[in-house]
Amino acid sequence: MGSQIVIKVILLVVIALVGLLIVWPGAGARRTALRRIGLLCLTFIAASAVVFPQISNEMASFVGVGRGADLLLYGLVVVFIGYVIATRVHHNRIDNQLTELARSYALAAAPKPNEPLN
Repeated sequence: MGSQIVIKVILLVVIALVGLLIVWPGAGARRTALRRIGLLCLTFIAASAVVFPQISNEMASFVGVGRGADLLLYGLVVVFIGYVIATRVHHNRIDNQLTELARSYALAAAPKPNEPLN
């Protein structure tokens, strides 16, 4: 149990950071740059795990996980949770924009009070 505390703390911190990054307000150039840098780092880590699989085994034993494959699975779970949260936030934003558009259209297409109906 004592050796697993390291991976638990790391995973909880990473999950919290992913959650904060996703729900943090703003969609400017800085946020886009952070997302691209994060994706680039993730790609680099994945390529390193493929080319040098012994590194993932060493990292796994360092943080208290049995095998490198398990460590990669934990990382995949964190990335998947981040993706699901980001997709949900995006869909909520699109739904709100669509609702506002439909309201605007309905108000613009509504007949005026003194106008005869066709």
